[in-house]
Amino acid sequence: MDADHQPVNPAALTAADAARLLAAASGRPITEIMVRDAIDAGAPLAADGRLNLVELMAWLERTLAEKP
Repeated sequence: MDADHQPVNPAALTAADAARLLAAASGRPITEIMVRDAIDAGAPLAADGRLNLVELMAWLERTLAEKP
């Protein structure tokens, strides 16, 4: 497997991995900076500083639902 296609654990993503995964899945440009902005806004992180994809998506859904 080449360096661009390493497997990732969706329960323990770096911000860069999360950005790549979300961009690939959505077909939209999602950058590491956008993911870090979400973290700064309160997206949940594990004790090791990694993101859980399911928890991130739930947080995003709650955040969007709270907007008028």
